Amino acid sequence: MSSKFLAIYLLLAFLSHGTCSYMATTASGWDDHDFFRHCPPSRCSKDGPEIRFPHRLESSNTSSACGASCARLACSGQDTMLHHPILGPCKVTSIDYKEAVINIIHLLPFPCPLQKLMVDSLPPDDYHGCNLYRRIPAKIVSCSKEFTPSGTSPVPYELDHLQNAAENIFGPISCLSGTGQYFSYLVHAQLYMYLLPLDCRIVSRGSIPIPGSDSCSGPTFKEKAEKIINFAETTVSWGSFQDGVLDNCMACERQKQLCAFSSRRNQTFCTSHGNHHATSSVAAFVVFSFIMATALYLSLKSRYDEEVHLKVEMFLRTYGTSKPTRYSFSDVKKITRRFKEQLGQGGFGSVYKGRLPNGVPVAVKMIEHSTGNGEEFINEVATIGQIHHINIARLLGFCSEGTRHILIYEFMPNESLEKCIFLHDPNTSQELLAPKKMLDVALGIARGMEYLHQGCNQRILHFDTKPNNILLDYNFNPKISDFGLAKLCARDQSIVTLTKARGTMGYIAPELYSRNFGEISYKSDVYSFGMLVLEMVSGRRNSDPSIENQNEVYFPEWIYEKVITEQDFVLSREMTEEDRL
Repeated sequence: MSSKFLAIYLLLAFLSHGTCSYMATTASGWDDHDFFRHCPPSRCSKDGPEIRFPHRLESSNTSSACGASCARLACSGQDTMLHHPILGPCKVTSIDYKEAVINIIHLLPFPCPLQKLMVDSLPPDDYHGCNLYRRIPAKIVSCSKEFTPSGTSPVPYELDHLQNAAENIFGPISCLSGTGQYFSYLVHAQLYMYLLPLDCRIVSRGSIPIPGSDSCSGPTFKEKAEKIINFAETTVSWGSFQDGVLDNCMACERQKQLCAFSSRRNQTFCTSHGNHHATSSVAAFVVFSFIMATALYLSLKSRYDEEVHLKVEMFLRTYGTSKPTRYSFSDVKKITRRFKEQLGQGGFGSVYKGRLPNGVPVAVKMIEHSTGNGEEFINEVATIGQIHHINIARLLGFCSEGTRHILIYEFMPNESLEKCIFLHDPNTSQELLAPKKMLDVALGIARGMEYLHQGCNQRILHFDTKPNNILLDYNFNPKISDFGLAKLCARDQSIVTLTKARGTMGYIAPELYSRNFGEISYKSDVYSFGMLVLEMVSGRRNSDPSIENQNEVYFPEWIYEKVITEQDFVLSREMTEEDRL
């Protein structure tokens, strides 16, 4: 269980380190790359505009260095609110940091907004320490007759940025006009009066500020005025901050970077890590989740390993003294010379060559990929631990220490039958398995299987008979091995119950994966034996994808077609006349 406590210790160390780091950073100011960790972007709602430097959300509990003193926004429910120095409370619909503009809808309950603009005194340019909101100066004129501004009216050269007279005159304004007596218009303050009818005169005192931008690419004066009067969405822009903050931030945005502020250098800078806070938060969450998952995994694995260990030890105590020799893991390391020579690797683990203290060569199998709660190990020890038959691989010993499960078999120098019948060199294959020798091997396998089914106190069903599990000794005598999927049952038990299919595709009997083919019994092993013999005779795998006609290598269907069409069975191996006799 020490692994679980180690993981918990690492988790606490991680959390304490993060807390201490934050406190130290806050006390001494933060590095530039930590700006967005201390000043994270925020929103009032999921779909609301993102609020980040130079703006700051008042309710975010962040440092005053996270935004300009006059660039503070607030949340009202799900809405983002801005208190405009001229229009008052406004709802923010979007923010364009590249162009330094904010789209707003003013919420003053006045039927005629211009009346408030005419009465209120104009705030100074330096509003709370920075010129946050640009505005266009305007004036209200009253005319005795209604007129339609013409776009062809000449505009002085020095005012050509006003485009034309028609775009800088809005009206008549009904809420400021008398019924049929006079008509009021809102015009740009820099528009000359001689461009208007002669009966028009200025009625406003001073300049009327119309929020907006003087950018040539933005809305015209007429469009801005119309939106304000009709309580529609309008655009305002923030002006130059002290020390060129606006220009610096706009330059950052146009370079596809974000604007940030260095509290140590007291100046703005561009960063490509605008999502640093989000990235850091995600990274911290991932690390936190990983540590928690690791701690949980180690805890569950420790509990699982302990249950498997207790299960195996209970079996070994019940099994008695008749089991093979039990070795310690240190003994196994000496036997294998620290696992120096690997013979192969199978589905359940690796096999190493070793030598017992008495000099007997052995094959040491480490069960590394078990998924059956130790059942593979228990099956091997329980089934072949007491079997002594010339055609069954002998288990000489085992090791069980904690999660280590190791089996020690007699060494087979000629390896498995699979390597003999499927060698790439066909001549070598036929030399090793001539027809007479193939018959001897098949008979040996049959004798070993018959002993498992009938010769033991309990019937042993192998359920994984295939060439890879048939080992060959010095004289090429076959020995059945790998009893990890085996099942014990009474000798008089004709039907076997399994919770899931066992075996290898190509050799597994049909009834093992579909009850429509009948009940499971010892005959399931006989089916696998038949597939093995057909591979020995043909030299082909039961499902070799390199064969063009797949039907000819699916042996059951191939044999059925030969019988129905009364064709001869053609072997892929050549036989001498002596072999045929």
